[in-house]
Amino acid sequence: MSQRLRVLFCDHLSIARGKYVPLTEAVRKQGGEARFCRGTFGVTYEKELIPVPGSSVLEGLPDMAAVFAAEDIRPGWHGGAPVVIGDLMANDGTPLPMCGRSALKRAIADWQALGYDPMVGIELEAYAFEIQADGSLKPYDTPGSHVYATGPLADPRGLLEAIWDRASGMGLRIDSLNSEYDSPQFELTLSYDHALRAVDDIFLFRLLAREVAFELGLVLTFMPKPILSLGGSGVHINFSLRDQSGHNAISGGPDASAFNDLTRGCTAGLMHHHAALAGLLAPSSNSYQRLQPASLSGFWQNWAVDHRGVTVRLSPEAGPAARIEHRMGDATANPYTLTAAVLQAARLGVVHGYALPPAETGDCLENKDATASVAEQLAGALDALEADSALCQAVGQGLVDNHVGMKRHEIERTQDLDDEALRDYYIRYV
Repeated sequence: MSQRLRVLFCDHLSIARGKYVPLTEAVRKQGGEARFCRGTFGVTYEKELIPVPGSSVLEGLPDMAAVFAAEDIRPGWHGGAPVVIGDLMANDGTPLPMCGRSALKRAIADWQALGYDPMVGIELEAYAFEIQADGSLKPYDTPGSHVYATGPLADPRGLLEAIWDRASGMGLRIDSLNSEYDSPQFELTLSYDHALRAVDDIFLFRLLAREVAFELGLVLTFMPKPILSLGGSGVHINFSLRDQSGHNAISGGPDASAFNDLTRGCTAGLMHHHAALAGLLAPSSNSYQRLQPASLSGFWQNWAVDHRGVTVRLSPEAGPAARIEHRMGDATANPYTLTAAVLQAARLGVVHGYALPPAETGDCLENKDATASVAEQLAGALDALEADSALCQAVGQGLVDNHVGMKRHEIERTQDLDDEALRDYYIRYV
């Protein structure tokens, strides 16, 4: 039996940070905490320490605590050590403003106050690279790969099988693993669940997948656009809302006339806050190499039924399977913050009764109705985020202020990098 526990949290850069701590009988029964430096929220990808809001870099670099309950400890995937995800707390015992997991818990509570429980399913996309003897990277050689491929021609080293076995061993429920349209890209999807559990699972799964890949001599990267000539990698958030009877309150159908007021309100909220959402959901310079017109990536402010070219794809299925899919985000975003922002934007649409624009009728490859889009670069997306006070307050002003400060510094560091250098800036972490 392992005598250590791996305590983890997801930071502002979507990096998994943590500690091994003793796994005592008291911890097994009651939970506990692990302490970290709050200045972590001032650390950049280049390991600079900058005094952005909330980081306390110039206030003595005080502690914060990752607090966890015993029932949240679960089997791990490496070395026999179980894992747990902590909620970040300040020294006064209040939730740390920058904690994405706490932001998601608030979003869930806000929906529950309206009588609904958010259910979430998350689709990940990733590229694999082989680590060369000199430390350089080259795309994973998958000679028989094609979209929806499985087996050794698409995955000679058995990466997907290894991920499946390790993830299943710790109780993660996989919906599907397969190759994507471009090679060597893969799609990895977990099963639908209550929002917090779904995002906890995807956070752990992404770390597990990267570590399993590394053991096979591969770097598995979820960054938005690691190979500029090929398709991008996104994080698609699918969500629905259960009412107090346990039934799915989101509707589906063949056209806009089939959708109820709740579904239309959620969609209107996602449209209304479209430009600002990009500042949280696509928060890297590389994100805007993915977010382009005719890229099936969430560039345009549009929605439609069963249409992969729009940002918000509504379900043609009614009943339990009905859902709303938001297609803008990518894995440089903290998955808790990403999901919280989508849920909050949708909620604001319901609460404030935003008008829903007409559905997109174009193919979004050669023609489209939409005229509004996300900004062309991260700087513009951050401007839109800061200007959207309703979304900032709903997600958490302290989180947004820290995020914007970090990302404006990141823009300065990346603005002169060529394409390969920009890839290398992100690929080891995302």
